[in-house]
Amino acid sequence: MVTIKTEKEIEYMRESCRIVKETLEFVGKNIRAGMTTKEVDELVYKYITSCGAYPSELGYEGYPASSCVSVNEVVVHGVPGDRIILDGDIVSVDITAEKNGFHGDAARTYLIGNVSEEKKKLVKVTEECFFKAIEGLQAGSPLYDIGYAVQKHAESNGYGVVRALTGHGIGKSMHEDPSVPNVGRRGTGMRLKAGMTICIEPMINMGTHKVVFNSQDGWTVSTADGKPAAHYENTVLITETGVEILTL
Repeated sequence: MVTIKTEKEIEYMRESCRIVKETLEFVGKNIRAGMTTKEVDELVYKYITSCGAYPSELGYEGYPASSCVSVNEVVVHGVPGDRIILDGDIVSVDITAEKNGFHGDAARTYLIGNVSEEKKKLVKVTEECFFKAIEGLQAGSPLYDIGYAVQKHAESNGYGVVRALTGHGIGKSMHEDPSVPNVGRRGTGMRLKAGMTICIEPMINMGTHKVVFNSQDGWTVSTADGKPAAHYENTVLITETGVEILTL
């Protein structure tokens, strides 16, 4: 069920989303080659809890960490551990924070040291996909216009758009209706309403759009061809005249 947020609820979400934004900025200032993905996760836990919030991912359906830390070929849901981040890697960090009963969610892909021009372009285009998706978006817009915009921009640059995973609604729960695909036919889908809060999160692969799910840890999703992937996400409030990006 899609939930429309009250003004009070939106204020609560602004607070949790601000914490997410600041946490990602903190990670961006401190992440470096030589760290393990677990050490990145420790930064996330430290910052979110210092703000009086809770890292929503910790314990979610048994998930063992406060963030998803995904390196190179890992698209999303990389479980923090002993993997060492190397010079030239790209690392996406996806976090959710809960405060006052409401969640904020965002992801960034960081460039570590001397990153190839090929990877830099992938990260840049992935971020551009998000901003293409919100152009003209407002109450009354068809939901699948979002995916249409993401898909068009990514594929025009020769990239694969992940279909097996989507963005989502967010509020009192980390994942709410509706699902927000990164592909779609323009002019179709439910009409967005003012007061909806959704996570738009392009997941873009350098090669095929196909992914594989790790059956051992039950979480990690990687590109099927082993090529790099990037991820960029924000929590967005739909208004009568546009959108408010709550995690920026």
